[in-house]
Amino acid sequence: MDLLKRGTSQPGFHWMFERDLKFIKFGVLSLKQGEEHTFKTKGEEACFVLLAGKCDAAVGERDFGEIGKRRSVFEGMSYSVYVPRNSSLSVRAKTDINAAICTAPCENDREPALVSPDQVQCRSVGRWNWRRDVCDIMGNESTIPEKLIVGETFNPPGNWSSAPPHKHDVSDLPRESKLEEVYFYKLNPPQGFALQRVYTQDGELDEAFVVRDGDAISIPKGYHPVVAAPGYSLYYLWVLAGEERLMRPNDDPDHAWLKNCEGIIADIGRT
Repeated sequence: MDLLKRGTSQPGFHWMFERDLKFIKFGVLSLKQGEEHTFKTKGEEACFVLLAGKCDAAVGERDFGEIGKRRSVFEGMSYSVYVPRNSSLSVRAKTDINAAICTAPCENDREPALVSPDQVQCRSVGRWNWRRDVCDIMGNESTIPEKLIVGETFNPPGNWSSAPPHKHDVSDLPRESKLEEVYFYKLNPPQGFALQRVYTQDGELDEAFVVRDGDAISIPKGYHPVVAAPGYSLYYLWVLAGEERLMRPNDDPDHAWLKNCEGIIADIGRT
């Protein structure tokens, strides 16, 4: 399976991962001002994340009106819409827009919901050159979706994420939960790049990728640290899903000491 999918400038809706994973489907939507798009979920729930621009959004008869403020993912928090199974999302672009749509199978009917920027919960994670900002759109504690866990991470230039490297590919609660994941990347300035590694401890999988603005990667298993190139801010949208909606990552034991020293760094006053 090809883990990396290159970004596309194709207008309209385009699947990046449709049949690659058991639970997650992931696609991108680009519309010009005034254009419209309808997305039907059938037996899956979906999360529509407005990456940039403004649009009118409705799920069936539930009209959320105009949503969107940021001109890029680097200008504040997102607006997102939860779309239940067997529903229809209608979008009309008020400006040029870019968005992501992720889905996962679900078994129950739920209510449509709008997640506005003031509902997104952000926190600073890590220290020194592995410090980043992690923002939960529909995080582990959210009761909106049945399967999906969705959020955004912002890496300063040169900084690492998933540090220490973690994985979530074994069902061994409470130590670890089994979840697939997709990353979707944006960079500022957009000509930048980042490096993504995906590996297992036994060496069966060990690949490194140069990722660019608009690329996406699937993570069916393994540890998955990523680093932004110097001078370039890195954003990635992350989507997880599995049999159980519970996020319990497990750190690589070779590198877990990194997290243990974060308190010491804080005590000596170094950010």
